[in-house]
Amino acid sequence: MMLHNTFASSTASARCGSTANATRPVRVRLAPARAYVEEKQKGESSVVAAAAGTNQLEALKTMSVVVADTGKPQLVKKYKPQDCTTNPSLCYQAVQDPEYQGFLQQALQAKAAKSNDPARPYAGVADVLSVIIGSEMLKIVPGRVSTEVDAHLSYDSKACYDKAMHLMDMYAARGIEPGRVYIKLASTWAGIEACRKLQRQGVDCNMTLLFSFGQAAACADVGAALISPFVGRILDWHKAKHGRDFAPHEDPGVASVSRIYKYYKAHDYKTIVMAASFRNAGEIRELAGCDNITISPALLDELQASSEPLPRKLWPTMGGSNDELVSGISQAAFDELHGSDEMAVEKLKQGIDSFAADQRKLEEQLAQLAATL
Repeated sequence: MMLHNTFASSTASARCGSTANATRPVRVRLAPARAYVEEKQKGESSVVAAAAGTNQLEALKTMSVVVADTGKPQLVKKYKPQDCTTNPSLCYQAVQDPEYQGFLQQALQAKAAKSNDPARPYAGVADVLSVIIGSEMLKIVPGRVSTEVDAHLSYDSKACYDKAMHLMDMYAARGIEPGRVYIKLASTWAGIEACRKLQRQGVDCNMTLLFSFGQAAACADVGAALISPFVGRILDWHKAKHGRDFAPHEDPGVASVSRIYKYYKAHDYKTIVMAASFRNAGEIRELAGCDNITISPALLDELQASSEPLPRKLWPTMGGSNDELVSGISQAAFDELHGSDEMAVEKLKQGIDSFAADQRKLEEQLAQLAATL
């Protein structure tokens, strides 16, 4: 990967938390010289079999933190994940179920539901709804819930920061500790800048809609707690581009996550890699051992139904990264790194547009319900 000395250093290294001089050139470093002992590699890459009485889902839980990709508390109870997540799409799907209509009514009655945007009077109600659903999930899971900042704000760093703090205030009002929440932000430059500030305030961020190595490098550089690379959407683009299917072992989305995982481990980043957006269970199996994996109910069912052995494919000391360390990333550097990836630029825009559309659908539904009360 070619990097240029004109890239300005503007951030702290996520590995040590030190502040970089704003005029300092980007620092690059070859992978650490530490040797990866072959015997240790062999030991950590051993097959984790779905032993008698277990299944692939349970085997996966011994290697990766499993996160439920659903907005329905009842499904979270069924699969017993460590963490869970929400976004406008999941919230919209959840409230189609009559069982969750009570959440809508609670959100409409909340005092914190006022919106500052006259064109979107129910935007604040949607925020309250996401916190209500997130709070319900935290009664079930032992870990965290990810709650998403309105996608309409994805290109405005200050608006992202302010919305994130508002969401955290609402969780705090419900007695939820900050350490149980991730704030989800789109991995635009504005989102990454908001993440930098939020992490310094002690608010952990989940950087979503991540498709490029440039996005991943920048997110780790600013100290993001967690990233969510979208495996299936990367596959979708390549299938359309090349007009063919890809087996799980050659899946471009799987390859992207593997590259990012190895880069983070080689350079001692603590940012969690949470693979997301799967099209088939084969992709999940190829990423067994990734830090976190968020999985839809249909694919959780498929893994739970299989008693085949599940080999570990990723582990922290596996080595294999050929990417130099990229630190002190400026906006110009980010634009070059991310902008050179046609797929990532296209899918990021599509993802933001899709999440924003689902947000509007949710607000419209809230308006319709309000009219009946």
